Amino acid sequence: SMIRGNPEFTLIDEQKLVYETALFLAQTAKNSPKKQVMIVEGGPGTGKSVVAINLLVEITNRKLLTQYITKNAAPRAVYQSKLTGTLNAHRFNSMFQSSGSYVDTPYNTFDCLIVDESHRLNDKSGLYRNKGENQIKEIINAAACSIFFIDEDQRIHMQDIGTKDEIAKWAKRVGADIHEYELPSQFRCNGSDGYLAFIDNILQIRDTANINLDDVNYDFRVCDDPNELFDLIKEKNKVDNKARVVAGYCWDWVSKRHPGEMDIVFPEFNFAKQWNLSVDGSLWIMQPNSIEQIGCIHTCQGLELSHVGVIIGNDLIVRNGKVLVDPAKRSSGDRSMHGYRAINDTEEGKIKIRALIKNTYKTLMTRGMKGCYVYCTDKETAEYFKS
Repeated sequence: SMIRGNPEFTLIDEQKLVYETALFLAQTAKNSPKKQVMIVEGGPGTGKSVVAINLLVEITNRKLLTQYITKNAAPRAVYQSKLTGTLNAHRFNSMFQSSGSYVDTPYNTFDCLIVDESHRLNDKSGLYRNKGENQIKEIINAAACSIFFIDEDQRIHMQDIGTKDEIAKWAKRVGADIHEYELPSQFRCNGSDGYLAFIDNILQIRDTANINLDDVNYDFRVCDDPNELFDLIKEKNKVDNKARVVAGYCWDWVSKRHPGEMDIVFPEFNFAKQWNLSVDGSLWIMQPNSIEQIGCIHTCQGLELSHVGVIIGNDLIVRNGKVLVDPAKRSSGDRSMHGYRAINDTEEGKIKIRALIKNTYKTLMTRGMKGCYVYCTDKETAEYFKS
């Protein structure tokens, strides 16, 4: 509906300010020798994607050449599926692109590039990470105006370089004007900043005053049995097909080569499920039959559900009230932690690894607009969450 030009969302407060400023900068940059770089910071559910898509539509309507960019394929796959019948494949690809598409793009080819999930940007591009120099540099080079939507607490991969400082660094190198804005109000998790603060506190990302959920209108539960978790999610899914179970990537993807086998198995609970990727790929989050499968960070980041169930694996455990991480408990097939051993012995490396694993679970636990249900494979961790 938005692509057709219909106003689907009423932008409010800071969203409206960001939107109007971005339109002004895109128009200004077209006829200016100076590049314009805009950095918009916002947590989960602050409307980053809503503003980004609104900008894509309006800037295109103003006859300026623009594209919407994400590193993660899942949002693009969902958008393309939803836009079938509205945009053909060629038109879609002219508007929606991956972050590695600008390696050889000539200077100022585009009037404006809109980068969602900028925290996921990498240095190298290509399947084998052998192309280009730096995705931030290449995007800024390719457009007169670049708009980066970012949440640094959602960096979940060893190769993620997207930070405000990194974007500003490359912008300064080309003499661009830099504009920084923030989207503080959030509409996910029942609009509760208290829930987000609670998650930060319980994962020990930062200390907050929200040590419990007594005054928070959000359905958060800790399950003792993974079957209980699935039953809760399946019941919620009957309403609108927008409830799914996700997990930390702590189990090998066995079913990729052996379709009949299970991936995530808890024999003591008579529980066995497959990862989602074999059948539905990036469209897992919206396929009706995928309720029986388990998703991971790579197929839900940048998207949202009504209710989310999260299986916390042994890569994040609690001992004596302290949240600990262990990247060795991740599946060897999870490329997001590849190379961690090279930095695991340095204090800086340990800080980075802790942040990546905690950010992964924070991202998973904030996909649900109305509720989050958790099952922990480690008993002490479960007791900590309950308390």
